[in-house]
Amino acid sequence: MTRVSDEQQLPTQLERAAQLLADALRHPPAVPSGLSAVQLAVALRQVADQALASCVQQARAAGHTWQELGDVLQTTRQAAFQRFGRPVATMADPRTGLPMTEETLPGAAELALDVLGALFEGRDEQIAADFDETMRAQLPLAKLADVRLQLRDLVGAYEGAGEPFVRRIGHHTVVDVPLEFEAGPMKGRVAYDQDGRIAGLFVLNPDSI
Repeated sequence: MTRVSDEQQLPTQLERAAQLLADALRHPPAVPSGLSAVQLAVALRQVADQALASCVQQARAAGHTWQELGDVLQTTRQAAFQRFGRPVATMADPRTGLPMTEETLPGAAELALDVLGALFEGRDEQIAADFDETMRAQLPLAKLADVRLQLRDLVGAYEGAGEPFVRRIGHHTVVDVPLEFEAGPMKGRVAYDQDGRIAGLFVLNPDSI
């Protein structure tokens, strides 16, 4: 019942979020309000993401293939399925036999964008403060600086990030972020544990799975 109710409310939520943002952009305050417009844009994106997922499920129910959806979404069939496909069965925790949650860490996409931005801006202490114990041992501050130097030698200057892709893998929320560099694209990957600590931080080739 909850899922049906949420989907029924999506059109109203989407319309309201879009109207609030349009009003904020059309009539900005005389004194800049800081992050208010950004917060409205984030809220609109979150509702739009829910609406997109609902539309994809409707298209699948109507018989459209993942290849067709991938073409419309301007991505690959596999990426479309990974983002929107529903698992056939709920996975069980091999240690306990109990069903594993499929929920992802709230706000993981924004957190990952901030982490990767901090990495390329040299805010290493900010990143390391959120590491779990294993990451603190494996990736000290000096190594973070080395990562930047290696990337600069390999692909040049960092230019920006694309739309994050969030998924649940085991006990972790994993966020993949397309990255653009002077010499070509790469992929950032940030993994979070259930407490929101960083359990993995990688910069990979763009075709890495």
